[in-house]
Amino acid sequence: MIELICITCPRGCHLKVDENNDYAVSGNACPRGAVYGKNEILNPVRVVTSTVKTSVKAESRCPVKTNGAIPKGKMFEAMRLLDDIVLDAPINVGDVVIADLFGTGIDFVTCKEIK
Repeated sequence: MIELICITCPRGCHLKVDENNDYAVSGNACPRGAVYGKNEILNPVRVVTSTVKTSVKAESRCPVKTNGAIPKGKMFEAMRLLDDIVLDAPINVGDVVIADLFGTGIDFVTCKEIK
């Protein structure tokens, strides 16, 4: 039995995942907890947030995030891809910074408008 705390909402349910019973989940208050518990054991994923450099003096960094969840094991590799990127203005919310991370179809996108 594997014990987890669900992070899909602020409630933080204490889950138990039975790997010997087709990863049956107990302790969840909603169906999302059951999905999270099973996925966290079989294929953990996360949305990644960070910042990238800009060429704009007044706004030296721009926040970015993945527009979906990527494999948890690829998080740090994804962050390293941002190290050498410098964005030029204008920057709009949702501009793609890096497309199709690791063939997942997930992009790094900007989260702030900078003119």
